[in-house]
Amino acid sequence: QVQLVESGGGLVQAGGSLRLSCAASGRTFSSFTMGWFRQAPGKEREFVIAINWSGARTAYRDSVKGRFTISRDNAKNTMYLQMDSLKPEDTAVYYCAAAKTSSPSSYPGQYDYWGQGTQVTVSS
Repeated sequence: QVQLVESGGGLVQAGGSLRLSCAASGRTFSSFTMGWFRQAPGKEREFVIAINWSGARTAYRDSVKGRFTISRDNAKNTMYLQMDSLKPEDTAVYYCAAAKTSSPSSYPGQYDYWGQGTQVTVSS
């Protein structure tokens, strides 16, 4: 069992930055692919970015390429999402998730564990 807790959300102006963290419990964090998804009001949850167990492979949603960076520290059981040049359309609840896959996946059905989410609001 893995428990995930997100933090770092908040309100920021367009063009600003935020850094989200996802802290995981359990000793098997380093074996999971980790990902971030988001859900805006009235919309379905969508894939944002993911990283494999070693950090060597990543996958990005096209709209965040060049603006968002994912990283992980397996020694600290923590994953990070650095979000720069934020836009109002990035406003959503951001969820971290863990998958028992070897490669980053954009498919939410492949993720076994989910956090409760953290709100990110970008004002124009």
